[in-house]
Amino acid sequence: MNRFPNRAILSLTGADTLALLERTVTHKVADWAEGAARYGALLTPQGKIIADYIAHRRADGVLIDVHLDAADDLLKRLKMFRLRSAVELARDDGLVSAMDGNGLPDPRSADLPRRSIVAAGEAPEALPDWDALAIAAGVPEWGRDYRAAQVFPTDINMDLMGGIDYKKGCFVGQEVASRMKRKALIRKRTVRLSGAALAPGAEVHAGESLLGTVTSAADGDALALIRTDRYAKGLAAGERVTVNAAPAEIASARWLDAEVKALREAPADE
Repeated sequence: MNRFPNRAILSLTGADTLALLERTVTHKVADWAEGAARYGALLTPQGKIIADYIAHRRADGVLIDVHLDAADDLLKRLKMFRLRSAVELARDDGLVSAMDGNGLPDPRSADLPRRSIVAAGEAPEALPDWDALAIAAGVPEWGRDYRAAQVFPTDINMDLMGGIDYKKGCFVGQEVASRMKRKALIRKRTVRLSGAALAPGAEVHAGESLLGTVTSAADGDALALIRTDRYAKGLAAGERVTVNAAPAEIASARWLDAEVKALREAPADE
C-alpha cells in the first residue's frame, strides 16, 4: 500500500461537525453515509479556492484529506468558523492517505485509484507516479496546478466533479459561485491536452490567440487552464492548437463539447 504524496489529514469530531461543514464548505453534507467520501473546498468570500480536499465520513466525525501545504491554513480557518460549536479540530500526523484497492472511490474521477486513510506505518512509501495518473484522468490538484486564492471552482472543474452543491444552504463564497453558475456560459476551464512540447508555464495558443497556460505535465499529457470562449472561436476558424510552437491536441469531452457549442451559439454580447 503506497501513500499519496504531499497529503495531510485533519480530524473533525463532535456533535456539531456536520453543521460546521454545512455552513462553510462547498460540498453536500446532508445524507452523508458513514464510510462515504466527498470532494469539496473552502472558498474565500470572493469565491476563490483556499483549499480543496476529499472528506471521509466516519462514525465519530470526518477526516479531511488535504494537500500538505494547505493543511494548517485550512485547519486555522475552520477553527475560526467553529465559534462556540461542539467541534474538535486537529491535524493527525499519525494518519496518511493511501492507494487501496479495497478503499473508497475517488469522488473526482473513476479513473483514479481507490483511496483509504490509514496509519502512517501501513503506507510508508509514496506513490511514485501520482502526477501522471491524475493528469491522465484530467484532475487538477492544489499545489501542482494552482494554490490558495488563485482559481475559482469552475476554473478547475469542481462543479463537474461533484465538488459543489448549489442547492445546499449558505457556504463561504456561495454568492459568487452561484452567480457564475447562473451565468451559464463558463469561459475558463481546465482541459487535458497531449503533445510533444508540454511543460508547466508554457502558453497554449490557437493560431495567434492565447488560450491559456499549461499548469502541469507528465508522460506526454498535460493540464492547462484555458479560455474556452477563445478555444471555441479558434475551432470555428480552423486554427491549430500549439504549445511552444509544436502541435498539441485538447482532449475531447462531452462537457467540453457542449460548452464550446453553447459559446459558439451565444449572442455576441453574452
